[in-house]
Parts: sequence; structure tokens; C-alpha cells
Amino acid sequence: MSFVEELRWRGMLQDIMPGTEELLNKEKVSGYIGFDPTGDSLHVGHLTQIMTLIHFQNAGHKPVALVGGATGMIGDPSFKSAERNLLDEATLQYNVTSLKTQLAKFLLFGDGDADAKMVNNYDWFKDFKFLDFIRDVGKLITVNYMMAKDSVKKRLEGDNGLSFTEFTYQLIQGYDFYYLWKHHNCKVQMGGSDQWGNIVTGSEIIRRQDQGTAYAITTQLIKKADGQKFGKTESGAVWLDPKKTSPYKFYQFWLNTTDDDAKNWIKIFTLKTKEEIDTIIAEHDAAPHTRAVQKALAKDITIRTHSEKDYETAVKTSEFLFGNGSLEFLVELAHNSVLEVFDGVPKFEISRDQLITGINVLDFLAGHTQVFPSKGEARKMLQGGGVAINKEKINDIELTIDATYLINDRYIVAQRGKKNYFLVIVA
Repeated sequence: MSFVEELRWRGMLQDIMPGTEELLNKEKVSGYIGFDPTGDSLHVGHLTQIMTLIHFQNAGHKPVALVGGATGMIGDPSFKSAERNLLDEATLQYNVTSLKTQLAKFLLFGDGDADAKMVNNYDWFKDFKFLDFIRDVGKLITVNYMMAKDSVKKRLEGDNGLSFTEFTYQLIQGYDFYYLWKHHNCKVQMGGSDQWGNIVTGSEIIRRQDQGTAYAITTQLIKKADGQKFGKTESGAVWLDPKKTSPYKFYQFWLNTTDDDAKNWIKIFTLKTKEEIDTIIAEHDAAPHTRAVQKALAKDITIRTHSEKDYETAVKTSEFLFGNGSLEFLVELAHNSVLEVFDGVPKFEISRDQLITGINVLDFLAGHTQVFPSKGEARKMLQGGGVAINKEKINDIELTIDATYLINDRYIVAQRGKKNYFLVIVA
């Protein structure tokens, strides 16, 4: 299957410039996508473009990932309501390095014909003098042409207007395309549908400057079935960096998708074949409660973004919090990861000396902690079999809680009823 056919059946293709599909079917081509380093991590909103590059490489073409050390200093105004905060050079360079590391997890980089290549547009813009730029590049594109772009018109019609800095962005991105076309034989630029105007500006610069021909492909804007923006949760963006979004939360993001979204996203965000996906969807439809599509989607993307071990830990965490899983997996986790597992769970601290001495279970549940508001309530539920310590039910009101109950020599997990967890941390 060709690259364009792959995007088409997966529901990813939005716009394609005439002649692009014929070119890609005729020869092996270099094509690029740009990533602005406005942060030190990519998020799930970037995954559509990452998957585009993966499919491009799998079809035998050479993917070029451009990390915008220069364009990141300006910020793309496309369909944004306000101007971004500008970052200093040191922060941008740190972000560039971080993004390179993340992209290397998804693409095969090297010196082969189809090996991915990474470039930074700061390398060719850092010595480009302002007067040279407006003379050599600015003259190629008219203001009328730039004003006609939807992304520009929307900002001009809005309350915040458009600064000259942002207005020049499409020229700078357009020159990126020209530079890569001229120096890296990069014939195709790809991106999200909001980038169509900037991409076409690049192809126009190539045509006007060197009478060359360049091509373009954009992918659809991914939305949820209810029209909401993809990749956003109540707590914000879902990041690819495990320090910003833990593998468990990352896994849960995909696992908690609706049936309709999961059936679309498994085509977009995994490399499974049409036959494999059809089989999974059929299995899901036969027994929707098993959530076969969500589980397959979450497994695939969690392993490729993080690792198989992180996926297994995420599953065990889910089983522990929402099922009958054991606590053994906590032994392998660092303190921050344990806190991530118990995010939103009430936490209490007790001293090690108190625990070594030993604490009566009622004092432990309703004195040293507030698992129960009173000893009377603790006694009643404990005798009724509604209390567990480290997933083990207890009913002895004379029980002593001591250091032998510690997990990782630091934690005790108390449970009131089936779903109310509490984390006790030894200070």
C-alpha cells in the first residue's frame, strides 16, 4: 500500500497538492514536518504528525523532522487567538534537545536512504541578517497573498490583532521549505490542516525563486466524536514525557476513550493493519463491556511511547485501583511514581518511631490517620469486613499495625469499602 493510500484508509488525509500522489508512487522522496519547541515535550496532539512520518518512512521515503529553533522564537499564529509568549534562546535550545530525544523513539534515524534525518532551522537562520531576509525572501511574496490566508484573516478579525512578528511567520516557514528543497532535496512538506497556508507559501517561494516544484500533504484535525479538542483533559495536555504525564495516566487517557473515538483512533495512532483492526472491532462489538478496542489502542501507543514495562505497570496499577490486582508492582516504583499511582487519593503521614512501637488498628485508622472520622465508625466497618490493609481484609480490633506492614519500607495502603483508598506514608 502506498503512503497516500495508507493515510486515506486510516482517515488521516485532508488536503493534497495536485501531483503529490503521483510523485510519491513514482520515486522515493524526502519530506518533512516541522515541530516548534515551545515546550520541552511533545504531547498527544503531535502524535498525528509523528504517525505521518512513521508511515512515510515505512513506505520507503525519507522523513525529515524539522525542530524549529528559529520559528519557535516567534510562534505560529495559525488559528491561535492570541500571541504566544516568546522564549529565550537557552530555553529554546533545551526544548530542541528534548524534542529530538522524543522523536528518536518513533523514527529510525541514520544515514540510509530511508533513514530519518533531523534538522534545526536555527542553523540556517542564526546568521541570516534582517535586511538580507526582507530583500531576498520578502520580495517573493506579496502582502496581499499573505493577508488572504485564513489563519491571518481570523486573527485580524479577532480582538487581539496580529503583530508584525507573527505576520512574518509564514515567510519564515516558507523559507524553511525552500532551504530544505534546495539543500536536502526535500520535495514534500506535510503537516496538520492548519498548516496548509504556510506550506503553500513555501511551495510558492520555491516556484518564484528557482522556478522549482514542491508538493504538500496535510492531515485532518483530530477531534473527539463530541466535537471537543483531542488531547486535552481536565488536568491539561497529555504529554509524551513520563515526568509530565505518567505512563499510567497516559495509558488511562487512551483506555477511557469512547467506543466511537477508539474505533477511529486505533487506525490513526497504531500501526495495526486494516485486517487486524477489523478483527479487534468485531471482537469489541460482540462484547462491548470488554473494551477490546480501547485496550488494544492503549497497549500499542503506551508501549511505543514509553516501554513494555511501563505498559505492564500501568495495567497492574489499573487492576489494583479498579479491580482485584495486588500491590506487588509498587515495589518496582520510585517514590514519585507511587504518588502518581495514588494521585487524588487522600494521603497521611506517620512517624517511623510510632510505627516501630506499633499502633492499635483503631488508632491507626481514626487517630494517626483520618481513614475514618471516629474509632466507632472504624470498629463497626472493621468488624463488618469492610476494611483492608495492603489489600488484605482485616477484622481484628486488637490488631497492631507495625513496620512489617510497610511496602517499600515506606507505604501502607488502607482501604475503606471497595473503592476508597488511602495512602499512608512514613515520614
